[in-house]
Amino acid sequence: MPVYRIRRDELENQLNKSALWAVTYGDLMSYLMILFLVLFSFSLVKSDRAKSRKYEESLSSIQKVFGGEESKERLARVKAMECEDTVVSGLQKSLETNALKNLVKMELNESRVKLILSEAIIFDSGKADLKETAKNVLTPIIEELKKVPNGIIVEGHTDMLQIKSGKYKNNWELSMARAYAVIEFMENAGIDSKRLAGIGYGPNRPVEDNSTPEGRTKNRRIEISLIKTQ
Repeated sequence: MPVYRIRRDELENQLNKSALWAVTYGDLMSYLMILFLVLFSFSLVKSDRAKSRKYEESLSSIQKVFGGEESKERLARVKAMECEDTVVSGLQKSLETNALKNLVKMELNESRVKLILSEAIIFDSGKADLKETAKNVLTPIIEELKKVPNGIIVEGHTDMLQIKSGKYKNNWELSMARAYAVIEFMENAGIDSKRLAGIGYGPNRPVEDNSTPEGRTKNRRIEISLIKTQ
């Protein structure tokens, strides 16, 4: 019996040694499954912020399952995206009110929330002093933008007609002065100056044909962009 038991133990040891590859193989399959799940998640979040948040949350859950710690950076990103979505909803509601309806256009993409204001709402022709109507339009927008710490870019745009008289020599100067006027108002209203940046494009980025009065009217505008969390 002792001899039989020794031989049986030796046989089991030999069988166990030859099966060790299965442990490594199983680990490899598990990691491959996680890799493909992550890649699949990436394919879902290209154009949907809500799915992007879900992806970040799912990644945190995977880390927990495998004994890792949740990334503080990832959690902060998820929270930032949630705050941005809240601000977008607030802006949409503000723009639907009678005070702002049809005065401000909003465009959304993966990188920014853009608000477009026409010249007639905020400036007199050839000038860069904010009208009273502009202050009434900008105030509810600023209140929403205060809710997040994201960067804000203010762009000034003009048509291609040359300036023949007045304070400004050309459309470049006028567009930059108008962008600064909006920035100054936003800063005085409580937005941290570190968040603000201004650009004057003059007539160089038209959205319509400058050969028609209607096109020139649309080209004279201010764009306020809230930069999203990447």
